[in-house]
Amino acid sequence: MSFGKLYGLAENGRTIAVLVAAKHNDLDIELVETKPNSAANNSAEYLKVQPLGKIPAFEGSNGFTLSEVIAIAIYVTSQNEKTTLLGKTKQDYASIVRWMSFANGELLPKVGSWYRPLLGLDPYNKKTVDEISKAALKTIAVLEQHLTANTYLVGERITLADLFTASLLTRAFATVLDKQFRSENPAVTRWYNTIIAQAAFKAVVPSPVFAEEVIKYTAPKKEEKPKPAAAPAAAAEEPAPAPKAKHPLEALGKPTLILDEWKRQYSNEDTRPVALPWFWQNYKPEEYSLWKVDYKYNEELKLTFMANNLIGGFHARLEASRKYLFGAQSVYGANYACVIKGVFLVRGQEALPAFDVAPDWESYNFEKLDHTSEADRKYVEDMWAWDVPVTVDGKTLEHADGHVFK
Repeated sequence: MSFGKLYGLAENGRTIAVLVAAKHNDLDIELVETKPNSAANNSAEYLKVQPLGKIPAFEGSNGFTLSEVIAIAIYVTSQNEKTTLLGKTKQDYASIVRWMSFANGELLPKVGSWYRPLLGLDPYNKKTVDEISKAALKTIAVLEQHLTANTYLVGERITLADLFTASLLTRAFATVLDKQFRSENPAVTRWYNTIIAQAAFKAVVPSPVFAEEVIKYTAPKKEEKPKPAAAPAAAAEEPAPAPKAKHPLEALGKPTLILDEWKRQYSNEDTRPVALPWFWQNYKPEEYSLWKVDYKYNEELKLTFMANNLIGGFHARLEASRKYLFGAQSVYGANYACVIKGVFLVRGQEALPAFDVAPDWESYNFEKLDHTSEADRKYVEDMWAWDVPVTVDGKTLEHADGHVFK
């Protein structure tokens, strides 16, 4: 029987921490894939579990709910009255909570602020990232100093503090704590390798990733602009400045289907039973078109969260066309075997005027869909509902992550 549901993402460090604790105690917890900042997080039902709409959140089979990761991890661990993960004494327990608080409140925010800009999740500024990396390394030095003299964070055996802290560092080791860092911090590296080798940890993260080098920030490609023509030798007067160029789709005028109304339906209503029927009832094919938008270079994709960051960056660069677009793109599959697929609703009958505002639009294939085709309508619904897998080259790939452009 399931002990309860955990709302979160499989690759999220905080989610991993709770799942590892559950595995250690042989508790069956159902992971409900829940993305941060999604419309579902603001539903009345979810806000009863997590009032701030964040992840992770826990809902027990008995109706008991918790919304803070440290509390969830301790509650899950405490279900085994004979557990050694919470220490032997009150001092042990206090020390375990101390290290969990340090990992959640100091360590993760620092390393996260280091790798998030490099992944395109936050605005990138080299000077800021360099300063943050130093602050992150200074924080990790606290761990290195402690683990140089101690095998584990608390006592002489693995505790929840070790499982929790290592879980929160999985993405850091995959992105910024590279080979050089590991050679310079042998105590943290030894400890981390010991923790991730535990059966309970491997059951949740079978193959943790180690970065060889700190990941590099890749700026969006910019189109080369033609050089302005040389000014004439003499001119009677300076010409008036040219008016600011308007978006080419503005010439189409105001549609009868207001895109913002559809976006509200999608954000606030259940997708399959309410939002999609509303869409097809109100869809105006003379005003809009539907496009399959898939990434061209899936063979180059590695980790699913990095593929999802690629989508996020593409959507950020589509900002100038936000008034004319709605769409959803997702990552399907697993690490080193994933693809990016999606569908967009576009004002007008051509894709290029809406998408060429993003310098990387040429990295995607655009295929127009037929709203009268039952197969195409189903494809649109599947891409927007995020609740079914896709089949690629005969292989079934489950939904891993995604972004909605609205």
